[in-house]
Amino acid sequence: MDQLRTDDPQAADFTRSDDPVALFAAWMKDAEAAEPEDPNAMALATAGADGLPDVRMVLLKGFDAQGFVFYTNTQSTKGAELAENPQAALVLHWKSLRRQVRARGAITPVTSEEADAYFQSRRRESRLGAIASQQSRPLADRATLMDAVAELSARYGDGPIPRPAHWTGFRITPVTLEFWQNGEFRLHDRVRFTRTDGGWSRARLYP
Repeated sequence: MDQLRTDDPQAADFTRSDDPVALFAAWMKDAEAAEPEDPNAMALATAGADGLPDVRMVLLKGFDAQGFVFYTNTQSTKGAELAENPQAALVLHWKSLRRQVRARGAITPVTSEEADAYFQSRRRESRLGAIASQQSRPLADRATLMDAVAELSARYGDGPIPRPAHWTGFRITPVTLEFWQNGEFRLHDRVRFTRTDGGWSRARLYP
């Protein structure tokens, strides 16, 4: 028979934390050790001028006190929605750890230097694909895309592949950051941090 546990030290530690950035770093480190694939996968929600929400999976490529960074084609659906309404929400769910992190906030583009550095760190094939793909637009067939990649590969050869102007990164600066830890009998632990002028305020929430 399951026993009701109210003294989980792991839960107690995170609910007392005053630094959500350090807490997220610790949880991400745990996820990198526990998750078999893409521990940095996150659901990104946006909404355009029509107000209709949209969501998709993207990869978190950096985080610090300023926010969470991801990269995309600005001519894609998400790029257009972010241009119309520069706000977003995200969630990372680590099933193996039974944990979840949510954030909401304003969107700002990363610097050109940041975008260039990350683009050049990608595999050559991924850089070619980023240029060849007219993301979110109709595609006649896969052969059309692969032909475009092959043409670009021949054009650039072994030389440098420049970052296209329509491919860059965005940073979500959270106004709220919420941590959730699964608990037995649905008695989960939830803590929400809210950004203030002096840092962060913390509130424990009912599950």
